[in-house]
Amino acid sequence: MLSSEDKDVRKLMDAASQAVSTGRHYDAERLVREAETKFPNHPIVLNEVGKRKLLAGDSAGALSVLERALKARPNESMLWLNYAAALRDLGRGAEEETALNKALLLEPTNMRALLHSAGLQERRGDTRTAAATYRKALQLIPPNTQIPFDMRSILEGARASVDANNRALEAHLEDCLKDLRTRFKDESLRRFDKSLATFLQKRRVYRPQPTFLYLPELPAIEFYERADFPWLDSIEAASDDIRAELASVLSDGPSSLEPYIALQATPDAKWRALNNSRSWGVFYLWKAGQAVAENMARCPKTMEALNAWPKCELPGSAPTAVFSILEPKTRIPPHSGVNNARLICHLPLIVPPGCGFRVGAETREWQPGKAFVFDDTIEHEAWNNSDDTRAVLIFDIWNPYTTEAERAMVSALTTGVERFYGELPSYL
Repeated sequence: MLSSEDKDVRKLMDAASQAVSTGRHYDAERLVREAETKFPNHPIVLNEVGKRKLLAGDSAGALSVLERALKARPNESMLWLNYAAALRDLGRGAEEETALNKALLLEPTNMRALLHSAGLQERRGDTRTAAATYRKALQLIPPNTQIPFDMRSILEGARASVDANNRALEAHLEDCLKDLRTRFKDESLRRFDKSLATFLQKRRVYRPQPTFLYLPELPAIEFYERADFPWLDSIEAASDDIRAELASVLSDGPSSLEPYIALQATPDAKWRALNNSRSWGVFYLWKAGQAVAENMARCPKTMEALNAWPKCELPGSAPTAVFSILEPKTRIPPHSGVNNARLICHLPLIVPPGCGFRVGAETREWQPGKAFVFDDTIEHEAWNNSDDTRAVLIFDIWNPYTTEAERAMVSALTTGVERFYGELPSYL
């Protein structure tokens, strides 16, 4: 709740902003001076004074004023952002980065903080990271938004950085793909080429909405027909054995699991509650294309059942096979998967009442031992409203509507992206 002093200060600052917007700059200056006289130590007033010192080129003075404001209000993202601007002007890059990280921790979707952070990355020569940060900032701008005059050149520079990075990546990927283009010269790569154009931001993606790669003209199917995957029969038949092996793993306690969400960078708001939390814990058998031998050894009957599994091969990304454990009163927020050239299979193992799963407009309850296949690039979410643990075996397959050539091209593209960046970026 705002104090009476806060209300009085905000009233003056709002009136000053209104005066500026209508061209009454003398009135705006008078109102700010009045606020400064009446409330010289209020953080909002100090922030305004600091901004004016920055505009006047007095970065050292701005820094001193903003430090006072931050002592009173350390949880104000805008104070940290203005503080970072003063540090930037003074050439104190390491401290500037710390201030920006604090601003983004408090407000991960603050567009100005993201733009400032990208600028710092660019000054350090890390143009690829800067382009990714600029892209994130640009995605926050709603369509048809009227851009303020003072932001236009900044946003033009951001778009130029993203475009330059995309063209460099495009040249790199074409080199990665040229041998395969020769190999599949008699095959239609039309869908793949549309996919590549989309990935390079030359072509807009419509639903489904994968976070990494979109292969056009695949059916947008939420849940696939179970009869289309007869090889699931033998995996379902082993459900009791798989469940028993999972129970043995879970008997070791939470330490046997790792958090599914484990982001090093500041996560988006929807992932904060689950980041580095075993509320959504996993036990990997295959992780991002690599077999986890120690875990496999604990689950021999599960591995025998998975012999029927037609793996999706994507270097650094797939195959993945994992026991997914959702603790009581836990919800996985709506999100989309990375690549619609693959599909996801669920084999429910432990399903207490009060659990559910939504893909697009369709909601289902898991039924133990009854597998299903879905497109995870369509928005989906899961919940466990019960007082008991929910457990599902999850693994990925190629989308059956993809061709051999497309699978090879998507795999090569994934490898190319990893080589370009040094690792596959996080697309959560």
